[in-house]
Amino acid sequence: MLSSLSRRQTFAAAVALPIMASGRSWAAAAGYDAVVGSDDAGRRFGAPVYPALSAAIAAAPADGRRPFRILITRGIWTEQVVVDKPFIHLIGEDRSGSVINHLAASGLAAPDGRMWGTFRTPTLFVRAPDFHAENLTINNAFDGLAEMTKPNGLHSHNGAGPQAVALMMDKGSDRAVVRNCDILSYQDTLFPDAGATLFENCLITGSYDFIFGGGRAWFERCEIRSRLRPADPVEGYIVAPSTPIEQDYGFVFRDCRLTRDAGVPRHSVFLGRPWRPSSTFPDGRYGDPKFVGAATFLDCWMDDHIAPAGWTEMWYTGRDGNPRTMLQPEDARFATFGSRGPGLADFSRGKRLTIGQSRQIKRSAVLGA
Repeated sequence: MLSSLSRRQTFAAAVALPIMASGRSWAAAAGYDAVVGSDDAGRRFGAPVYPALSAAIAAAPADGRRPFRILITRGIWTEQVVVDKPFIHLIGEDRSGSVINHLAASGLAAPDGRMWGTFRTPTLFVRAPDFHAENLTINNAFDGLAEMTKPNGLHSHNGAGPQAVALMMDKGSDRAVVRNCDILSYQDTLFPDAGATLFENCLITGSYDFIFGGGRAWFERCEIRSRLRPADPVEGYIVAPSTPIEQDYGFVFRDCRLTRDAGVPRHSVFLGRPWRPSSTFPDGRYGDPKFVGAATFLDCWMDDHIAPAGWTEMWYTGRDGNPRTMLQPEDARFATFGSRGPGLADFSRGKRLTIGQSRQIKRSAVLGA
């Protein structure tokens, strides 16, 4: 079995790989262990064929010691998928045409009759280390835009609302790499909640807390696209980290582009706000002070939808039971450096790093590689 040192060395090598153009033919690469597609695809790529991604993952060894490479051919593959084995590598035949798709939202009823709840909505759960995904789309098909305009729709201010996760890095995930992928939803799109994940040359879309959680994640040369919110409220938020205080880093964005859909108003989207989940204590259940969100934007281009304040507050349940106790961005670990573009501002809230401070934030340190 691979030692922890060998796993770290393997991850470090993967992290060091150069970004490959998203237009190349990934399917031309040799050596697949499984193909999701038709019998013809299996013959073309010389690997066993499966009708669904879950079936291909089930064929992988439970204690894999090398990458188990699964090619996902062109098509919309509708299922909720759990990666619970190490070294699962998913490779799409076509970035926009190889789609892992599922529809679930917190306030909708699941097949078991209960509400989905946010933590059960992900299209793709990753619960094992050394996961890779390349050249594909992960989509939660819940239509948040249509829902927020309904008089009795699922709204963001409700406890069970339009939260619809596309990808969750769940307990057990670590040393993950996601390259050249589109991760799509409206609210709570991407949930890196455990371990370390590298996101490189990805598109991530959403409108409200759409990158959130307590894990460590490095985003490099990604497009972070804010989607239109015509109501409920019109303000948007990019990140909502819940970083544990003992963890030096949460989310770091390097050389990314913060863009917007047509119609997203000027100055309507905050870089983020600090999420403080509740824990149970001897004297009750309330916001856990160990969660002190951390997020940094380094050398990022920002369109003018970004609010001049930069960061804002977020409510949590106080020790006195008040559900609207506010956690201020100054009490979190929020920072920027080298911002540019129409959204550039002095950012009245959060910290502005010096050149020296920015240079201390390295990909290898954030990811532990």
